Amino acid sequence: MLRSINAIMGYRIVARDDEFGDVKDFYFDDWTWTVRYLVLDTGRWLPGRRVLLSPLALREPDWNRPVLPVALTRQQIESSPPISEDVPVSRESEALLAKYYGWMPYWESLPLPEHLSKSYARESRAESRQQVEAIIDSTLRSFGEVKGYEIAASDGELGSVADFIAETDDWVIRYIVVKTGHWFPGLSGKRVLLSPAWIAGVSWAERQVRVDLTREQVKNSPEYDPLAPVNRELETRLYDYYGRPKYWE
Repeated sequence: MLRSINAIMGYRIVARDDEFGDVKDFYFDDWTWTVRYLVLDTGRWLPGRRVLLSPLALREPDWNRPVLPVALTRQQIESSPPISEDVPVSRESEALLAKYYGWMPYWESLPLPEHLSKSYARESRAESRQQVEAIIDSTLRSFGEVKGYEIAASDGELGSVADFIAETDDWVIRYIVVKTGHWFPGLSGKRVLLSPAWIAGVSWAERQVRVDLTREQVKNSPEYDPLAPVNRELETRLYDYYGRPKYWE
């Protein structure tokens, strides 16, 4: 099921025995564009702590209600390893969380880049994996931070990041929602969907995402309506328009 990340912000987290907090952000890894943690606002319960829950902890939600049930108790969450709000989330902190909750560490199964995949013929898998883990040691990004980033085409500015659309079965981010800018006469504020697979590069320091498309291509692409669901019909029109291979085939 494809859902807006914006729409899930503010959902209430319900533990097995009590309500716990609200979703205030999402962390995704920029290696695979997959949501790795929900960030909770716990009010006054755990001041000074950042509470992270993996989507692995979620039970089947009722999407007709702004609630996300989790297969944990309030005490389990309160007793989880503390993560300071003042520093980036380290791999060491993630490892402590994974061990505490019994989650499979996602970074152990991330795909290797091509140049390291080839090294398997010469090196042990462990050695190659160590190289990958060194490269991807800190890949978590905040949705709240990336929202508003500039989107640039190959020939100029396009607009800004307005939302993400994630597939809630595995929490892969399938689309970036782009709000076009004033340089599209008559179309300022039009929203379009772009796949992370079409990203040419990201400058985190400059808060800019570059895509390998032209402004004219994006200008004439199918429009996204935030009030309508992202269904396979819209996805097919989108991929056919850009002539890109469909991820579901």
